Amino acid sequence: MNFSGVGVALVTPFNEKKEINYNEFEKVCNYVIENGVDYLVVLGTTGESVVLSKKEKQDLIKATVAVAKGKVPVVAGFGGNNTYKIADELKSYELEGVDAVLSVSPSYNKPTQEGIYEHYKVIANSTDLPIILYNVPSRTASNIRATTTLQLAHEFKNIIGIKEATNDWNQITELCRNKPEGFFLISGDDKLALPEISIGFDGVISVIANATPRLFSTMIHRGMAKDFEGARSILFELDELITMLFEQGNPAGVKCALEHLGICKDELRLPLMPVNYDLRRRMGVKIANLTREFERLIGEKLSA
Repeated sequence: MNFSGVGVALVTPFNEKKEINYNEFEKVCNYVIENGVDYLVVLGTTGESVVLSKKEKQDLIKATVAVAKGKVPVVAGFGGNNTYKIADELKSYELEGVDAVLSVSPSYNKPTQEGIYEHYKVIANSTDLPIILYNVPSRTASNIRATTTLQLAHEFKNIIGIKEATNDWNQITELCRNKPEGFFLISGDDKLALPEISIGFDGVISVIANATPRLFSTMIHRGMAKDFEGARSILFELDELITMLFEQGNPAGVKCALEHLGICKDELRLPLMPVNYDLRRRMGVKIANLTREFERLIGEKLSA
C-alpha cells in the first residue's frame, strides 16, 4: 500500500446537538477525494478523536471505508497513553477495509525512549495491519528521537512509516539520511511539507487539505515531481491561511474554513470552541481571494 502524496486528517462534523453529522462527514470525504487527495485519515487529532465514544469511532471507520472503497486507502488513528488499551482496541474494533493504523506517541506520561520503543513493540505485535508512527512533541510533551524511529523501522516489518511533526531539522535530516528503503516519511506540518519533500519525505498528512484539497494536493504533487518553482507559488499563497487555521487551535480553524466553503458546520465538542469573529472574518476574505486566484495558481478552472 502506497502512502506517498497527500493524506487528509479528516474533521468530524457535528450538528447543533454535538452529534456526529454523518451526511456532512460523507460530504467532506467525497470533496477531498474528488479534489485530488491520495488517502483518508480518520480518528486523528483533527477529527477530535479524544472526545468520541467507541461506537462513534467504529461508525466513523465504517463510514470512511464505505466512501473510500475502491478510490483511496484509509488510515485509522489508534493512539494514546495506555499501551495495552490500544492493543486491545486493535483486536476488538472491526477494521475491514482499513489499510493502515496511525498511532500517536503517548502523551502526558513522558516516557523514555526505551518506553516509547516498548510501547510500539506491543502495538506492532497486536495487529497485522501496517503501522504509521506519529511524532508530535507539541501535543505529547515527548519526542520520538530519530534513533528510536529507525530502530522500530528496522525491527518491525509492519511499522512502515512515521508522520513526523517536529520542526527539528537535525532530526528530520537524520531520518531522511538513514531510513530503510520503503519506509514512508510523512510530514505532519502543512508549512514544512514542501521543504521536507525536497530532501526525501514522501508526502504529508494534512489539515488544510480538508478545505483546499485541490490547491494543496497540486502543490505537494508538483513538489514530488521536483517542480519546486510551481509548488512554491502555491505555498506562498496558502501560507497565510495555514497560519490562520492554527491561530486559535485545530480543528477550530479548519472547521471555520469548511463552513465558509459550505462543506460543513463549524460545530466542535468541548473543551474546544469555535474561532472568534475577527479570525472568522479574516479567514473568509482569504478564502475568497484564493478562490479568485485558483485558476492562475494551478492552471485549472475551479469547476474542474
